[in-house]
Amino acid sequence: MRVATDRVCIVMMSAIGDAVHVLPVLHSLKRANPAMKVTWILQPGPAALVRGHHLVDEIILFDRSKGLQGFMDIRNQLQQRSFDLAISLQVYLKANFILSFVQAPVKLGFDRARARDLNWLFTTHKIDPRPMQHVQDQYLEFCSWLGAPTEPVTWELGPWNPEERRWQSEFYAAIDRPAAAIVVATSKLQKNWLPERWAEVCDSLYADFGMQPVLVGGKSPVEMEFEKVIMEKATHKPVTALGNGGLRGLVGILDGATLVLSPDTGPLHITVALDRPVISLIGYSNPKRVGPYRKFADLMIDAYGEPGEDYPISMENRTDRMPRIQVRDVLDKIQHWRSDYQ
Repeated sequence: MRVATDRVCIVMMSAIGDAVHVLPVLHSLKRANPAMKVTWILQPGPAALVRGHHLVDEIILFDRSKGLQGFMDIRNQLQQRSFDLAISLQVYLKANFILSFVQAPVKLGFDRARARDLNWLFTTHKIDPRPMQHVQDQYLEFCSWLGAPTEPVTWELGPWNPEERRWQSEFYAAIDRPAAAIVVATSKLQKNWLPERWAEVCDSLYADFGMQPVLVGGKSPVEMEFEKVIMEKATHKPVTALGNGGLRGLVGILDGATLVLSPDTGPLHITVALDRPVISLIGYSNPKRVGPYRKFADLMIDAYGEPGEDYPISMENRTDRMPRIQVRDVLDKIQHWRSDYQ
């Protein structure tokens, strides 16, 4: 290792999908230094996902809802700790403030070209400049800089304890067909597909493929509205599990599903980490940067690019693309999954 790594602080606080991408980083670093102790600064949502993971020794919660007081609480907690290394994976202004509170001689961040919101001013060391890559590969660049092996890429997500396994078994005991979990919506409207089209897919999953659609996600207003439309439009009513069991319950449902269908959102990356086949619908964000990592690319529906377009990996977002995806496109992918994955 190029620097000491006995006590490491990870600064990556918010997005569920990004939290999933951190797990291979921890596997890599602990393969290089099994004695490493990891403290991870997280917001409550993603903290629920990784709490109890055997590679995470300590979680410090950052409660953004407290405003300035949330930052003061984090500062007070970090004043009592010191680290050999801080890894800055989140290049947003709020993360810069948190990073400034961390006591570590080495604060490793992105190269200046990729360090947004002046993140490069808050780090002492930078990974080498590289072209844009998939988010997972960009995170693994930190491991390469530190001299840690990046293969194999491992996540280890899933129900962690017997109680969660029992919950999963009880949930699926009421379903007498193979389950197709549908992630109904995301927090960003431009990433969402049309709920009436999800309803048509539900009917076909049930009538043509012999599967039981299961609606999954949280209970945000958008998700609740999409659930309502789907339930009204579908002839064969899906099982609805929005909010059932919280984030840990969602992982259990995805883990037990035979097939998952999802737009570009955290549960998509959870599903890939669980190694469950997932049909992904992506039109707003660049799929080469945020699509399913190394798996199930043949099940992805790419509405981001024009037909035949070899677009570069970038952070460019393209609006109003998701309606391009037709029901037939999704059904064709389901048929492909049944033919090639069953």
